[in-house]
Amino acid sequence: MTDRHEYVVDLSWSGSTGEGYEHYARTYEMSTGGALGPFSADPAFGGDAALANPEQLLVMAAVSCQLLSFLAVAARSRVDVITYVDRAVGVMPPQSEGPMWVTTITLSPQITVRGDVPEAKLHRMVEIGHRECFIANSLRTQIELQPEFRRSPHGLSL
Repeated sequence: MTDRHEYVVDLSWSGSTGEGYEHYARTYEMSTGGALGPFSADPAFGGDAALANPEQLLVMAAVSCQLLSFLAVAARSRVDVITYVDRAVGVMPPQSEGPMWVTTITLSPQITVRGDVPEAKLHRMVEIGHRECFIANSLRTQIELQPEFRRSPHGLSL
């Protein structure tokens, strides 16, 4: 195969980390644009485009782990995160030699917090979350982080 393949996963979480580590929801929504289960191969390899494939599941694992690790860091830091939305993209480029593999997963979380939290602190929290992410630590794939931060005015949800 010489074509570049992309695997997109959308993730959404809302809640509050303001009460600390023990008190925030760990549930979230994810979508690959199709149903989850049964599963199939990537359509480029003869699979069913309506079903999730192993490459999308890899991206789902990475984006989920980053979310959960970041929320834990935020809760321990008493930073009140109220929404976290990400469109994660895994890329499997053509390889001139050797087997194909997902070389990059780009995570682009849009994170909304309550209060006046310095942007530098939020970036550091994202990096700490990345370092604590079990999945990222298990992969040879490069994980790129491109976070955006929003502040909820007057403590209200957006």
